[in-house]
Amino acid sequence: MSVAELKERHTAATATVNSLRERLKQRRQLLLDTDVSGYARSQGRSAISFSPTDLVCCRILQGHTGKIYSLDWTPERNRIVSASQDGRLIVWNALTSQKTHAIKLQCPWVMTCAFAPNGLSVACGGLDSVCSIFNLNSHVERDSIPVSRVLTGHKGYVYSCQYVPDQETRLITSSGDQTCVLWDVTTGQRISVFGGEFPSGHTASVLSVSINNSNSNMFVSGSCDATARLWDTRIASRAVRTYHGHQGDVNTVKFFPDGQRFGTGSDDSTCRLYDMRTGHQLQVYSQQHDADDDEVPIVTSIAFSLSGRLLFAGYSSGDCYVWDTLMAEVVLNLGTLQNSHESRISCLSLSSDGSALCTGSWDKNLKIWAFGGHRRVI
Repeated sequence: MSVAELKERHTAATATVNSLRERLKQRRQLLLDTDVSGYARSQGRSAISFSPTDLVCCRILQGHTGKIYSLDWTPERNRIVSASQDGRLIVWNALTSQKTHAIKLQCPWVMTCAFAPNGLSVACGGLDSVCSIFNLNSHVERDSIPVSRVLTGHKGYVYSCQYVPDQETRLITSSGDQTCVLWDVTTGQRISVFGGEFPSGHTASVLSVSINNSNSNMFVSGSCDATARLWDTRIASRAVRTYHGHQGDVNTVKFFPDGQRFGTGSDDSTCRLYDMRTGHQLQVYSQQHDADDDEVPIVTSIAFSLSGRLLFAGYSSGDCYVWDTLMAEVVLNLGTLQNSHESRISCLSLSSDGSALCTGSWDKNLKIWAFGGHRRVI
């Protein structure tokens, strides 16, 4: 068969796939009676009243000399770890703004970081394609802590890492090699690989993972193939379900507090809420943009409040929208407040007790936002 014939067959196959995908999308839409906000409005519901004084910047954590790419809170909420292009992991006391550790990394191109559930170690990964573990209790200088374990096996950049809740010895990573991996941190061995050669896996770099706190066997991943996929760690051979809808890279995924839904954020400037069990898209969270606007902001990171009523979304524009998840309305934009970030918001995370939000930015700063009178309803 000639090259021209192969190209012709490939073009025809691509057209068939796109046609089937569009038909599937239309069939899915027919199964949906309405979205979340439409139903809420039919029931007479209204958006939360949220003022600029209900979420204020109470601390600015300064110390990084490069763009910040990732952050994570400890479960007890008192400490934050951040990863920056300056090649350092910094562990902060969130109550005093003091640095407790400043770990110099062998590879400065770090993309992700995470606290172990017990708060005694941190993990990070990046362009060196490995995940490095550091023991914070090492009896050495706080800026020269040696690597206690290196998890090797990925064949692409490590974009995301997260410890399995309540399991200090289990960690999941996602990579540019189109796979996710479940690791035994104690031995450094891979327990399971998700995707790769399996046909139901991602077909592009996997940028984010989120583990279900209600069932730690389940996790969701977001990818440059514009999909999110649900995985069961007990069934590594295939994805449980694939979720379509985005028109760009899925940069971030996060489970809803009830463990039955999850949110996504994408290069297409939208956040979306999916039902984990049915696969249906429940809601799209998007702002209107001018048709000739070449700088449509992308969604870089998301987090839900403890009740799930609020969705926090960071954007490449430096904005951070607080969405009412029920009404699909923006109730506050942290980018318009005093002490807002001056550049792209690259990461954000909510403290375990829901009392504070931390945002990280390419402006080299971390900011902690404290909630006021609306804590009881979020």
